[in-house]
Amino acid sequence: MSLRQHVRHLLRRFVRIDTKSDRALDTLATADVEGQDLLRHRPYSEIPGPKPIPLLGNTWRFLPYIGNFNIQEIDKLSKRLYDKYGNIVKLEGLLGRPDMVFVYDANEIERIFRREEKMPHRPSMPSLDYYKHVLRKDFFQANPGVIAVHGESWYNFRSKVQQVMLQPRIARMYIGAIEEASTAFLRRIAKLRDQNHEMPDDFLNELHKWSLESIARIALDVRLGCLDDDANAETQRVIDALITFFKNVPVLELKIPFWKVFNTPRWQQYVNSLDIIVSTISKYTAIALSKAKSKMDSDKELSLLERVLAREGDTKIASILALDLFLVGVDTTSTAVASILYQLALHPEKQALAYDEICNVLPQRDAPLEVTNIDNLKYLKACVKETLRMYPVVIGNGRSTTSDIVIGGYQVPKGVHVVFQHYVISNLEKYFPQSDEFLPERWLNDQDGVRHAFASLPFGYGRRMCLGRRFADLEIIIVISKILQFYKIEYHHEKLEYYINPMYSPKGPLKLRFIER
Repeated sequence: MSLRQHVRHLLRRFVRIDTKSDRALDTLATADVEGQDLLRHRPYSEIPGPKPIPLLGNTWRFLPYIGNFNIQEIDKLSKRLYDKYGNIVKLEGLLGRPDMVFVYDANEIERIFRREEKMPHRPSMPSLDYYKHVLRKDFFQANPGVIAVHGESWYNFRSKVQQVMLQPRIARMYIGAIEEASTAFLRRIAKLRDQNHEMPDDFLNELHKWSLESIARIALDVRLGCLDDDANAETQRVIDALITFFKNVPVLELKIPFWKVFNTPRWQQYVNSLDIIVSTISKYTAIALSKAKSKMDSDKELSLLERVLAREGDTKIASILALDLFLVGVDTTSTAVASILYQLALHPEKQALAYDEICNVLPQRDAPLEVTNIDNLKYLKACVKETLRMYPVVIGNGRSTTSDIVIGGYQVPKGVHVVFQHYVISNLEKYFPQSDEFLPERWLNDQDGVRHAFASLPFGYGRRMCLGRRFADLEIIIVISKILQFYKIEYHHEKLEYYINPMYSPKGPLKLRFIER
C-alpha cells in the first residue's frame, strides 16, 4: 500500500467526511504526505514542458517569424501544452521573469487555494508594478491599490476596502443605479439598429460605454453620459486607453522585456494609456469627493467611494479603489455581456427559456427591479455561468509561490509563477460531460456530484478573488434581463471563433440583431 493510500485509509477509518466524492480525501491525504517529507516527490527538473535553448530560453517561442507561440492564441497554446504534457507543464527560461508552471488539475488547484496564506502573491505584472511604485510613485504613495501589489501593502489596502466591496448586502443597494445605466443602454440599442435591426460593427465598444457608465454610477455616483448622442469624447479616450493597456500587458510580460532597458515605443504607449486613465478618473473622483461632503448628512444612497471615505476617513484610499475598479472592471464586464448575448443568440432555445423565466419573475417590464427578482432569475444566472465556463473572459490566473510546495507530485520551489489554466480545465470532459455543448441546465443542480467546484473559477477564488465580483454579477444579470425583456437576440452571420483581444471574446464584428418583442 502506498503512503497516500495508507493516509486515505486512516482518514476513512477515523474521520467522518460528508463528501460527494473522494476529492476531499485526496486533498487531505496529499497535504499530509507533503507535510511528512517534501523530498519524497519528484524533483522540479522533471516537470514536463517545452525545452529552453541557450541564451533565449523559451522566450524565443514568442518572437515573430521564428517562434511558435502566438500571444493572441494563448487559449489554443494552453490546450496544446495540456494535450502534449498532461496535468502539469513547466515553461522555463523566460527572460526577465520567473518560470511558469501550468496546472490543469482541479484537485491540485483546490489544494493550493485551501492552504493559501494570509498574503498570497499573484503572478506579478512587472510593467504595472513599475508604473505604480517607480514611475508614478508620487501619485500612488503608500496606497498603490490591489492590482499588481503584494505583501503588507496589498493586505493593508484590501483589509480597508473589502468590507464595502464583498458584502452582498451592500452590492444590492446599487441595483437602482445599475438599472438606470442599463435602461440608458436599451435606448442606445434602439438608436443603433439599422433597417435589419442589426448592431454596427463596433457594438462591443457600445458595451464598453455601458460598463464605464455603470461603474461610474456605482463607484462615484457620477453620470458620465457615455451613452448619450453628444457623449463627451473624454470617455471614449478612457475606453481606448483601457484597451491599449490590456493589449500591451501580455506583450510586455511575455516577450523580451526591452522596456526594462530603454524606453520602447510600446512601453511609451502603455505608460501614456495609464496616464490617461489615471488623470481622467482622478478628475471625476475629485468631483465626486467634492459632492461627498454635502451628501454625508443626507438620506441619499452613498457611492462606494463615499462608503470607503466614511469608513476610513482617507480620500487617497477611496480614490485609488475607484481607480482600480475602472482599471479592471470596464473591459471584463462588457466583454462578458457581449459573450453571453452572443451565446444566447446562437442558442435560441436557451434564450427562450431565459425569457420565459424573466416574464414570470418580472411580469411588468417597466417595474423597478427588486432583490427578490434578481434572486429568482436562476436560469438566466445558469446561462451566465455556462458562458463563462466555456469562454472565461480571463482564461487563467494563479499564484506566485512564497515557499517550496508540492504540485502534482513534483517539488516546485519558491518564486515560481503557478498558473491555473481555467479555460482548458473548464472545457474538459472529466469535469463537465458534453463540455463542448452550451448546457445551462448543468448549473441548476449537481446531485450526482459530477461538477467540481474548482473546475470553473471565472472570478478567481480565495483572498485574491476579484474584488468587484458582487457588482459585476449584478451588472451582468441586470443588463441582460432588461435586454431580453424588450428584445429577442439573433445572429445571422458566420460563427465567430474566440480570441484574446485583450479579453477572451468573439473574433469579428458582433452583428447581433435585436428584434422587438
